[in-house]
Amino acid sequence: MRWLGRGERRVLVANGIDGCMTRKPWELPFLAEPEEVAALRRVVRLHLRLWGLSDVADAAEICVSELAANVIRHVGAGTPSTLVVEMNGTRLRLGLRDPDTRELPRGMSVGLDAETGRGLALVEAVSDRWGVILGADSKLVWCDLATQLASPNGHVDQPWVTRSEACLTLYGAGAATMDRAQGRAGFAVQQETAIALIADLLHWLCAHGCDPDAALDRAQMRFESTVTAR
Repeated sequence: MRWLGRGERRVLVANGIDGCMTRKPWELPFLAEPEEVAALRRVVRLHLRLWGLSDVADAAEICVSELAANVIRHVGAGTPSTLVVEMNGTRLRLGLRDPDTRELPRGMSVGLDAETGRGLALVEAVSDRWGVILGADSKLVWCDLATQLASPNGHVDQPWVTRSEACLTLYGAGAATMDRAQGRAGFAVQQETAIALIADLLHWLCAHGCDPDAALDRAQMRFESTVTAR
């Protein structure tokens, strides 16, 4: 694994308030071609990682793959489509919009030995619910995935997140007071405090004869291992 490049960070969410993030609705136009499906899966996983929702990335990839395949199979390869990613309360909503309002998906039961017709059955299996929103000249097939969020703009409680917030509270108490006096608050303050803490820890490592680049590599490997395990 590698550090994200600056170009990939364009899907980072905007800063929120009260220590939370705002997960803004996001759309990606694409042509419904078989070779595009893998790219859709990758961008969804990246987006969910930046949203702090890596724990539902596997299910999200399945849903996006099957919804895209449904468009290719029933509407036609090359159909201009749009991937929609947004929050529906504390649920993650994924959707695919296409211009065909006549071909509506239907749930179906398939036999164990069936080679086709499993798409929506898989979506039904991994999601809480799914449906179709008809517009004047398009339809949106959507599905909702349950998350571990307590609030739409909150974060998933994990031991490492709790420990980090405790460290940031102690480290940034003075800086946070100054930042709030200057009109900055919430996540913006915490983000800057986290960056300052990382920088100071690198200085501490240097002062003790450690290579900061090697330490960053080890930290990244540990981070990636916990992300993969979720």
